Amino acid sequence: MAVNNELIKDDLYEAVNGGWLKTAKIPDDKPATGGFNDLVNEIDKQLMDDFDAYATGKEKSDDSRFNEMIKLYRLAKKFDWRKKVGPQPLKWMLASVENLNSYEDYQSQWKNWILAGMPSPISFDIDADMKNATVYALFASSPSLILPDKSYYEAEKKAQHDQLLQLWSSMVEALMDKLGYSKEEAKKIIDDAIKFDALLAPNVKSAEEAADYSKMYNPQTVAELASATDQLDIAAIIKQLVGEEPEKVIVTEPEYFKALNKILQDNFELFKNWALIRVIRENASYLDDEMREINGRYGRALSGSKKPVSQRKFAFYLARDMFSQVAGDYYGKKYFGPQAKADVHHMVEQMIKVYKGRLTNNQWLSKDTRDKAILKLDKLGIQVGYPDKIPALYDQFKVDEEESLIANLNQLTVTANKELFSRWNKPVDRMRWEMSAATVNAYYHPFKNIIVFPAAILQAPFYSLKQSSSQNYGGIGAVIAHEISHAFDNNGSLFDEFGNLNNWWTDEDSAHFKQLAQKMIEEFDGIPFAGQKVNGKLTVSENIADAGGLSCALEAAKNEADFNAQEFFINWATIWRMKATEQYMQLLLSIDVHAPQKLRANIQAENLDDFYRAFDIKPGDEMYRAPEDRVHIW
Repeated sequence: MAVNNELIKDDLYEAVNGGWLKTAKIPDDKPATGGFNDLVNEIDKQLMDDFDAYATGKEKSDDSRFNEMIKLYRLAKKFDWRKKVGPQPLKWMLASVENLNSYEDYQSQWKNWILAGMPSPISFDIDADMKNATVYALFASSPSLILPDKSYYEAEKKAQHDQLLQLWSSMVEALMDKLGYSKEEAKKIIDDAIKFDALLAPNVKSAEEAADYSKMYNPQTVAELASATDQLDIAAIIKQLVGEEPEKVIVTEPEYFKALNKILQDNFELFKNWALIRVIRENASYLDDEMREINGRYGRALSGSKKPVSQRKFAFYLARDMFSQVAGDYYGKKYFGPQAKADVHHMVEQMIKVYKGRLTNNQWLSKDTRDKAILKLDKLGIQVGYPDKIPALYDQFKVDEEESLIANLNQLTVTANKELFSRWNKPVDRMRWEMSAATVNAYYHPFKNIIVFPAAILQAPFYSLKQSSSQNYGGIGAVIAHEISHAFDNNGSLFDEFGNLNNWWTDEDSAHFKQLAQKMIEEFDGIPFAGQKVNGKLTVSENIADAGGLSCALEAAKNEADFNAQEFFINWATIWRMKATEQYMQLLLSIDVHAPQKLRANIQAENLDDFYRAFDIKPGDEMYRAPEDRVHIW
């Protein structure tokens, strides 16, 4: 792709992506298009065509798990049949809420509700114990809010708060009308739900607060947690979920539990109506297509999407997500294969070597901290392409095409949650995948010290045998090194080589790292974007990982015989191209731990001296940043 180097001096991102941005069209059913999004669209189409071939019997599979997924896909496509059946499957669920008269009634149903994914004033989860990462622990946190983040409830966002709540209320009112509620009933129930949500909001964590992993670990005994409220028996529900009383529960939001009794006391009617609406919202899309369209209005308003996804895509997403590892295994083996898996695994190992060299030659870490960092890198788990085995859970998933979609999803959810809670106090399966191989993404898990690169991201513009090595390093190389960098960002650096929350830094090194992290916060904080401003604290860990990733990928690229710095930086800017609705960009600024794509491309390039040499950038050019203002951490 020809790029005007003079334009790069003013704006790398615009110079590389400007032509594309002028012609790119955002799909009506999406809030954005771009590098990641385009790959998602291609994979969706590929897999939908495949799913259709199996659903109609043109293709056959010997994998019983895959066949159950296709059954769910076929069932989800029966919109006309569901329209004839009507809202009865959801009304049966709503009756179980409407028949509650007290917290005592709710307590008797609480376990069944949690297993079925129905509303709860406490969210329970199972994950690796943050201080003993070889064993699964029980976590407790707050439920989600109606608005996207706690910050939307603050005084400075009152206009936005009121507008979004009005949109949400109108949507719920339309849903309730279709379910046979009178206008008076609906108004009362909606008002109660909003009042209960307002009781939650001041006591839950914002996205910025939740981004600080060091504040997640607040272990309590069951007795301590149970003392949070006398309205419900927390000790009893925990024992019902995991089979016995744990020594501890990891509480991620202690302030919420301090307020829990006040939230619940004398507010049963508010809680009940909040729960009723959540059940409606979580299931209405599984009725007819009109209900699905209504139920998506609030989400589309938040993101700026014009239309709901097609019926076919809706069915595909539903089946793919429920059978995520089955779909990923199919995609990985058919479209990626063992040769590419081995090739990319080798590339990851090469990036780890570069990172190890960086750590070995680091000038600001003491020897003790440096040795521990290298040990952590040596123990880093690598997952590439697709998993070697699919969890046994999927053998238990059964779909009955004679039953309603809601009944099937309910049963599948119960099966999945029973398996989840059965993991409590058992050894952690460190190599169990949490992301489907068909997902265009990658991640680092600090509790397990592993990096994961699904097959779906391992294609152009990120990676291709048709691209030069410099292009590949500017694409997937930087993504790989980004995930490795997460092991040493402001969150990942708190965890040791086993994934335990364990301070392995000297006080001096820790203080110096915090100073460098603060520079990264300041580099991004307050930058105007999409009519709002970037939150440097919310995005700091991803920005540290971007900086380390790009820097290390550049070093690896320079070791190749065909190194071309311009190709490296141009492909780096290419992978971040995105065209999005203003609503979506504003939503991301409030809740996303990543900085806007354009800033990720430009600012991280500005931090690297090689960028200036590659494009002859000098003082006075827009992309010039004074050497003392360039942030270097890893």
